[in-house]
Amino acid sequence: MWLFVICHPMVRKAFRIDYEATTDQKTVVNLTHHSFFNLNGAGMGDILDHILEINADAFIPVDETQIPTGEIHLVQDGPFDFLSPKVVGKSIHEDNQQLKFCKGYDHNWVLKKSEPGLLEYSAGIWSEQSGIKLEVFSTQPGIQFYTSNFLDGSVRGKEGKFYPKHSAFCLETQHFPDSPNHSYFPSTVLEKGEAYRETCVYKFSVNE
Repeated sequence: MWLFVICHPMVRKAFRIDYEATTDQKTVVNLTHHSFFNLNGAGMGDILDHILEINADAFIPVDETQIPTGEIHLVQDGPFDFLSPKVVGKSIHEDNQQLKFCKGYDHNWVLKKSEPGLLEYSAGIWSEQSGIKLEVFSTQPGIQFYTSNFLDGSVRGKEGKFYPKHSAFCLETQHFPDSPNHSYFPSTVLEKGEAYRETCVYKFSVNE
């Protein structure tokens, strides 16, 4: 399999990632991007005050090992409902088994798509403190929201600052995790001679 990951500017204050792969035999392919963000600045406290919107009305629950169960649950005004903008920390400490399994959010949301494969709005997150907003656009069917649940203050980052729990977030566009084991998930199988192409765009803006 040949893999090319290309980062290049798309518009001002944005960057675009184009994933491409080909294969000479049947291969499972599910590529994503695992950057950590804190819109208040690196090492500037936690991200629980950030406001998040995810264009999804369902998410994929996991078991105690954080492997998807194969179920798809509607968010239904619960702690996983970010259809309307909501503060990240509002529900993260609720008595919810899914949040306990992952020590916070580390789940795949099922994106609402007008048509499979289109580059469309997936999520938006912003900080009222800094005024910075990040919007995510993707061709993929899912997005993983992760709240750095396993950082423990031992990792030293920029300017020597330490990163504690919930000090950053990830928004990773992808196909659903564990897809080969669930036939009704969108396929991650790339057949011989086929081409894999997906795109993710991170666009930044500032509220002056």
